[in-house]
Amino acid sequence: MPEYFSRYENLAMTRSEAGVLTLRFHTGGGPVIFTGRIHTEFTRALEDIAFDRENKVLVLTGTGDRFMTEIDVQSLGDVTKPMMADILYMEGRRVLQRLADLEMPIIAAINGPVSIHSEYALLADVIVASETTTFSDYPHLTFGLVPGDGIHTVWEETLGVNRARHLIVTQGTFSAVEAKQWGAIAEVVPQDNVLLRALEIAEEIAKRPQLLNRYIAVAIRRRISQHLAEGTTLGLALESLTGANLPYLKAAQSS
Repeated sequence: MPEYFSRYENLAMTRSEAGVLTLRFHTGGGPVIFTGRIHTEFTRALEDIAFDRENKVLVLTGTGDRFMTEIDVQSLGDVTKPMMADILYMEGRRVLQRLADLEMPIIAAINGPVSIHSEYALLADVIVASETTTFSDYPHLTFGLVPGDGIHTVWEETLGVNRARHLIVTQGTFSAVEAKQWGAIAEVVPQDNVLLRALEIAEEIAKRPQLLNRYIAVAIRRRISQHLAEGTTLGLALESLTGANLPYLKAAQSS
């Protein structure tokens, strides 16, 4: 296996003979706690994945009974400082753009609740979610930040503009069943079947000619790629501005 498979502490990667790459977020082998390190490393890992032609389809998933629900705020650094905010701005723009522009189909196996960076999963071309999955955006309004890191753009694209605005402003939560009814995800299955079903779909897709898979990924994500390029540039700037005056976040970081 390539060297980069073991390079990233919180990203477990395996690849099938057909070229289906499974990337699983984790912390110490258990459910992931999102950190500044993951913010950096996922951005860089996507470049490694993109340039490895042995990767035909990408499957994203979490560990245990959740996709991503915890965050270590202190690990993100003092975002009230311009140079620290600039790192998050730079990485935040790149991570979603690299996902949107990745020249291979992406399958999300959402194995449970996702309240941190649900946009990572909702950017996928095919989304399989467990019956236990709920979607929300915990950190932004909780810590007094504009949700401008791309979640606003992805929710608009997948949920519809008015529904997305309502959920963002009210810090609302929606279930996998609701997401399917709204057309945001493809399938809802029992939790034990989520990854198996996602891999089944991925393996079938991987049988197609690689250039077909690469170019269909580019074609079907063209609009969201353009929307992200515009949305994260402004959104992350506004998020940084609110980060400059953050009593909530400072209190969380000092506790």
